[in-house]
Amino acid sequence: MILIAARSMLFAAMLLIATSSLRADPRTDYLLHCSGCHLPDGTGHSPQVPTLHDVIGRLVAEPAGRSYIVRVPGASQVPIDDKRLTELVNWILTEFNSDTLPENFRLLTEREVKRARDEVLADPARYRAENFPDY
Repeated sequence: MILIAARSMLFAAMLLIATSSLRADPRTDYLLHCSGCHLPDGTGHSPQVPTLHDVIGRLVAEPAGRSYIVRVPGASQVPIDDKRLTELVNWILTEFNSDTLPENFRLLTEREVKRARDEVLADPARYRAENFPDY
């Protein structure tokens, strides 16, 4: 009995040590939290779920576009902290939109993401149609 308890405690300690050093990278966060709708390659299910390729690279050229991409419910409500969401959104921008990012593009900051995340869009499709009709 003592041997079984000792083995269980050893296993639990080893599991704790192994998982404590793990941290999801932006690609893993994308696969876990975004690819269900936007697919693993970022293509989406148009028109309800837009593609993440090229379009948002152009959107971030607009001042409101930078916050829009974080304000959509799928981004703003993802169960990760602001730092990881910032890394995730920047990864999507550079991974799927490198050809369409503005020449003077700068990565989103954690502060910018937190501010935008606090203003969830109730109807992102309508907001997009009204504010970004060309996208």
